[in-house]
Amino acid sequence: MLEFFLEYDLMPFHFSVLALILLSMAETVGYYIGLRPSTFLKRISPHWLSDAPLLQVKFARVLIFVFLLINFSFAGYFLQLCIFASQEQFFPWYYVILPASVIAIFFTVFMIHCLDQVIKPKFTPTTVNLLGRLATVSSGNARPGFSAQARVRDEFGQLHYVQVEPEFGELEFQSQIILIRFRKSHYIAKKISKPNDLFNLE
Repeated sequence: MLEFFLEYDLMPFHFSVLALILLSMAETVGYYIGLRPSTFLKRISPHWLSDAPLLQVKFARVLIFVFLLINFSFAGYFLQLCIFASQEQFFPWYYVILPASVIAIFFTVFMIHCLDQVIKPKFTPTTVNLLGRLATVSSGNARPGFSAQARVRDEFGQLHYVQVEPEFGELEFQSQIILIRFRKSHYIAKKISKPNDLFNLE
């Protein structure tokens, strides 16, 4: 058993397992003392790496590195043991490290994809402030006690459909309105007066 751990051609995979154990211990201890290695790595990592599409996942990114270490060590041991079973000796590690890396990357990407599909996204409820914005009545007429649908764009250009009612009078279909107040389930809106043609010289 000791010969297995001291085998020179298995050292890269032994180091991978050792790195996995040390990282797990450091993350566990760092969680309680507020000094986690993953937080430090996040700060020093370049932007192009942090913004890579593969790393845009719904779980802690340190798990990607954990998966890579697990798959690399497993692939290396598997290949070397298969070679030993047929040749009764291990191949030099520099011949095995490349196929082991390819297998590790493939299974890591597969595991990331599967885990990202299983984990439900965390939705942070945000309230869009639409007060004071112009809207257009898009469905029916609105009067006090009877709301109608209106479309309005927020500051980012995103289109929203909201229910509107007037304080008094009526909001006709396709009329331009301004949202002045919000109630439990709808907005109170005021109709925008048509331009006065008193000073029109034509």
